[in-house]
Amino acid sequence: MSRIPLILAALSVAAPAQGATLRTLTTLTSPVVRLSDLFDDAGALANRVLGPGPAPGERIVVEAPQLAAIARQFGVDWRPASNADRAILDRPGKLLPREAITGPLMAALVRVGAPAEAELDLPGFAPPLVPSEATPSVAVEQVDYEGATGRFAGVVLITGAEMAPLRLHLTGEVDAIAHVQVPLRRLLAGSVVRASDLRPATVRAAILRDDVVRNPAQAIGLVLRHAIARGQPIPLGELHRPLAVVKNARVTMEIRMPDLTVVALGTALEGGAMGERIQVLNPTSRMQMEGEIIGIDRVLVAPDNIPMPQAGLQAAEVASQ
Repeated sequence: MSRIPLILAALSVAAPAQGATLRTLTTLTSPVVRLSDLFDDAGALANRVLGPGPAPGERIVVEAPQLAAIARQFGVDWRPASNADRAILDRPGKLLPREAITGPLMAALVRVGAPAEAELDLPGFAPPLVPSEATPSVAVEQVDYEGATGRFAGVVLITGAEMAPLRLHLTGEVDAIAHVQVPLRRLLAGSVVRASDLRPATVRAAILRDDVVRNPAQAIGLVLRHAIARGQPIPLGELHRPLAVVKNARVTMEIRMPDLTVVALGTALEGGAMGERIQVLNPTSRMQMEGEIIGIDRVLVAPDNIPMPQAGLQAAEVASQ
């Protein structure tokens, strides 16, 4: 508990007020101490300013000798009953929320070239105390930013009614962030990603080594090549479409020509997903052809992809179109 002397104003002595009462504990709501903060019924000079009040969150203790001197100087009808008499002047404070400072500071940094999607790293930052009754306004007086390193320095001014201006000199770094989708739990290799497997997350862009899933539509319905830990970004390269055709599987080959569709059975020489092109083998003619996967174990072969002679195909069905 600090004991800070009050600064007394030089005044002429006023007529004594009758029956003044010492205020042993006063909660201040302004940055100055008035005579009425020490005594009730202090008389005509009750509103006189005696000096600056304590900082928010601190207090002033005025002991009996100084109280007696103040009473004599300002004509207050009060005398200490003992040396134990004292007045405590308390100035409540509240912590200014971190975002009240980082919001204006981030906006100022963006104006000088910092990325808009970013977070501020402020080493050693402690939110300042402001008066409990104050509604502070925060303005950035100066800011310098190095794009190559992300480092910055700035001066923030905090002002408000019934509070002394407060300047903060801040330094730190701007960390670009990315909005991504991450697994709610560990996903195993071969898992098909579902909407219920994902949640949004914000991560530092610097930790991302690959392009990753940022939108659920980029992952839902696709298969993981390797396991992904809970909460970790999912590289796009770890995803592939589910196989519609497995290597060495029996497949139906369709050869579509004007007015005619030929369907034959074949063997997939490669696996693939819908829309991919693979090599297939006609086991009867031993001819290899390239076709597009159009369904589960179904491959569409263009006529110009059929090796000669075409008579080597074993037709299983001929349908007129």
